[in-house]
Amino acid sequence: MSTFGRDTPMERPNPGGRAAVFVPKVNAEDAVKDMLKNGSGMVGFGNSDGSVTVYFENNRFNDSSLHKWESKVWKSYGRMVELSPTVNKLVCDASNLTQVGFVQGPEIEVRDMPLLLEWLERTNAADSAPEGPLIHA
Repeated sequence: MSTFGRDTPMERPNPGGRAAVFVPKVNAEDAVKDMLKNGSGMVGFGNSDGSVTVYFENNRFNDSSLHKWESKVWKSYGRMVELSPTVNKLVCDASNLTQVGFVQGPEIEVRDMPLLLEWLERTNAADSAPEGPLIHA
């Protein structure tokens, strides 16, 4: 069982609240890698047992409004804070993921842009990358 950073939120946020933004590690478990594809946008929070709860959007149906990575993040964040029913949710050991930033209010802040870009490149979604580390809704 792994742990996560001290700055990882430890509870599901209310709308506008702070959530972590994650990317999967290269050596993530196969079950995790199989769910997270196409430059998935992933948001979530830590759990007291060392796991993380992650909501994700991988644009499985190629919706043009979800092409950009940040659009996927906003979709995932909306599902999480509104408690929407979804199959795009997982709870996994924190060792499978790396936190690259935060969502709070109308802003996504990417703190590790190189790692995000590497994830998007690895999943053939480099063209969905944000223009910079601060993204406003």
